[in-house]
Amino acid sequence: MHDSSNEPVITSYALAPTRTISAGGVTYAYRELGPKGGIPVVFFVHLAATLDNWDARIVDPIAANRHVITFDQRGVGASTGKVPATLEEAADHAHEFITALGFDQIDIFSFSMGGFIAQDLIVKHPDLVRKLVLTGTGPRGGKDIDKVVATTYWDILRATATRSDPKEFLFFNRDATGKRAAKAFIERLEERTVDRDEPISLRALRTQLKAIQKYGRSAPSDLSTFTQPTLIANGDHDRMVPTPLSEDLHRRIKGSELIIYPQSGHGGIFQFHDKFAPVVAAFLTD
Repeated sequence: MHDSSNEPVITSYALAPTRTISAGGVTYAYRELGPKGGIPVVFFVHLAATLDNWDARIVDPIAANRHVITFDQRGVGASTGKVPATLEEAADHAHEFITALGFDQIDIFSFSMGGFIAQDLIVKHPDLVRKLVLTGTGPRGGKDIDKVVATTYWDILRATATRSDPKEFLFFNRDATGKRAAKAFIERLEERTVDRDEPISLRALRTQLKAIQKYGRSAPSDLSTFTQPTLIANGDHDRMVPTPLSEDLHRRIKGSELIIYPQSGHGGIFQFHDKFAPVVAAFLTD
C-alpha cells in the first residue's frame, strides 16, 4: 500500500484522485477518500457503472469517518482487462484488487449488480467482510433477476427517444416526485469536473447483462452462513431488481436490517439520500 500518512484527508468524492494498482496482469483504477487506517469501506458499483456513478451525497457522509474505496471492475472505465463472463469471476477480481491493496478485512457498500458480486465474494471468502450493506439488490437465483436484461434494453430505448439518461427510467418512478429525484441525481453525478472516468463500452455492458442473466438463472447461494451485520435497503417499487428480492435477502440473512423507502424505485437510496446517508453512516461506524 502506498504511504499516505502525510497526505491531507480528502472527504469530498468529487475531489478524490483516481489511482491505479496492478494485479493479475491488469491495472485497476480506484479512488479513495476519508481518514486512512482501520478497515476500509469498499464500494461495489452497479451495472454499466464507472467510478463516476457514485452519489457523493451517500459517499461523503460515510467518508467523514471511514476510509472509502471505490473501484472499476476489470474492463470497465479506467481499469484494463476484459469484463468477466460471470459474476463469480467478478468477485474473484474484486478479491484480487482488495488483496493487492493489502487488506484482509473490509466492509462493503453495494448497489444492484455490486450486491450480487459482494454476495459471491462472501460465499468464497466468509472472513473477508465484517459489515455488509446491500442496496437495490437480490440473491443469486432470485425471482425475475434474469429479466433485468429486457428491462435495461427497453429503458435505454425509452431514454434515447427522450434524450435522457437511462438511469432516469431504470432507477426512478416516472411520477412527478420520481422525475424530480432523477434529474437531481443525474446532476449530482456531474459535480466532478476533472479527471472523469471513461463511460462503459456497449460490448462491456452486454457482457455484464449476460452475467446477470446467468446469476438470476442459477442455483441460490446459502446465505444462512452469512454472520456479518447486514443492512438491506431499496425503494418500494424497484423494476430492475424487484423489491420482494430485498425482503427475500432479509429473510435469508439472519439478523439483517431492512429499510424500504416509499414511492421510489431501484434508486430509492439516492432519492432518499438525506434519510439514508445518516443511517448507513451510523451502521458503518466502528
